[in-house]
Amino acid sequence: MSYATPPGWYPDTGAPGTERWWDGTAWTAHIRPPAAEHAASPQPSAPEAFGPPSLPLPHQHGPRDEAGGGSRTKVLAITLSGLLVLGAAVTGAVLLGRDEDGTPAAPAATTSSEPSAATPAATASPTAEPATDEDPAVLVDQLNGITLPVPDGWEKPENTSEDVPTIRTEQSYDCPGAASFCYHGTVTTHTARGAESDPEALAKADIVTAADRAFEEDGLGRRTHGGIKAHRVIEERELTVAGRTGYLVRWKVTTGEGPGGYVQSLAFPSSVGTETPVTVRFAFDADVAGLPLSLMDTITRGIRPLGDSATNGGVGASIGP
Repeated sequence: MSYATPPGWYPDTGAPGTERWWDGTAWTAHIRPPAAEHAASPQPSAPEAFGPPSLPLPHQHGPRDEAGGGSRTKVLAITLSGLLVLGAAVTGAVLLGRDEDGTPAAPAATTSSEPSAATPAATASPTAEPATDEDPAVLVDQLNGITLPVPDGWEKPENTSEDVPTIRTEQSYDCPGAASFCYHGTVTTHTARGAESDPEALAKADIVTAADRAFEEDGLGRRTHGGIKAHRVIEERELTVAGRTGYLVRWKVTTGEGPGGYVQSLAFPSSVGTETPVTVRFAFDADVAGLPLSLMDTITRGIRPLGDSATNGGVGASIGP
């Protein structure tokens, strides 16, 4: 035989200040204000049944102990004591979550550690100041990632016939073989084209172009020095340029008009991007005071990667394995 708590309204320990309907078997979903707020009555009628039970059965009791221990009164007292303890704990938790005036505490603001999609992540500042072409003593080739020193008495023209980074002597003169202006010294930088990437092969092929552009004929087809009559190789070797292994080829050319001159092609891998090879072309008139052939070496030694003013390179540098 078992004893069950009769159906009725009982305090809802899960929601203090309300009562929930016990149908004699399980808690239902029906709640109401405390009975004191309603008209006095022995026991309100049971509400309409509402779905399956969703709460535990704190008032359901099992059969008496066959050994005679315990009674219905004792079981009910223990159960009600448990409900009072549970109710006190829930009430304390609810009160702790309220402000002093009894209103529910505002939820804590949440923040996200992920950066905003509209704000890119900050990047570290470079340790070296990037070179700019505003410095008259430095030629900057942004595309190929290198800088060249500008010797005293040289300039960086804004516009040239080849439209490539260029330095040249400041003073011009009448070309000896055609009506045009010539310069005693010119240095230009270029991005190597084609599939060839070996610095030695590139330099040996580019020296022909360097000689033709400087002493054979200009972009308008004028033979400003009367054309090239002969040439002689005066230097070929491997060297380090801007920290990269490159190759140098230098010629002495004899022209139809004037004293002739020297041309040099320097090829090496770029330090940026896909390391596309770079070629640097030199053209110096011969027998010009203040324009020694050693100035080619000085300029070569001064070639640097962008943002690096201390990289060793050029003539006389050791070659790595």
